[in-house]
Amino acid sequence: MTFGFAPSSAAPLSTSAASVNRVLEPAEWAAAGIPLLRNPREVVSGLHVRHRPGPATAVVAVLDPDERLRASASFTRRPAPADGWMFRNVLLAQLRRIIPHDLRRRTPVRTAVLLYCRDGDARWTEEDGAWMWGLRDACTLHGLRCGAYITLTRDGWQVLGEGRGGRHPSAGSVPEPFATSEAPPRIPRTGGVPSEILRRAAAR
Repeated sequence: MTFGFAPSSAAPLSTSAASVNRVLEPAEWAAAGIPLLRNPREVVSGLHVRHRPGPATAVVAVLDPDERLRASASFTRRPAPADGWMFRNVLLAQLRRIIPHDLRRRTPVRTAVLLYCRDGDARWTEEDGAWMWGLRDACTLHGLRCGAYITLTRDGWQVLGEGRGGRHPSAGSVPEPFATSEAPPRIPRTGGVPSEILRRAAAR
């Protein structure tokens, strides 16, 4: 099972295009009340060390209320049109695989964040908007709080909608040393098409 997206484009979207492709524009994302990460660089560095994402790789991670990593998975896709609905489905499949849902809780206690490594600069693109839509919807369906959407490019990392970022790590950079008490386990791959997806899970 391999998913894809179109090359990034910084061109603005029309209202009809945003509706068809299920995209969140920056203003909509900012108005959604996404919780701020206390230490975004630590989160980014930790995921970069664990998954070493290259271009066209997404890393979805679940954090507990203390911002400790509970589970994560990375995956890549072939080129195909960017669509929030498609991204929602693949993110939801990853979340179901790596961590139980919290649908019985009245209020979500765990937060999902998404790190996406791509070409181009840090400016918002239609592709980013599709990821934002997909992350928000997947979190709702899995009983999680929707957390930050982070891009990783050659220029560094950027938390979209917050204006926070840094030059290291960046796409293609060597992972920096990162203190962790234990190495995250990998979930065994199963046969069939899903095993072709680059996926890793970390949980503790």
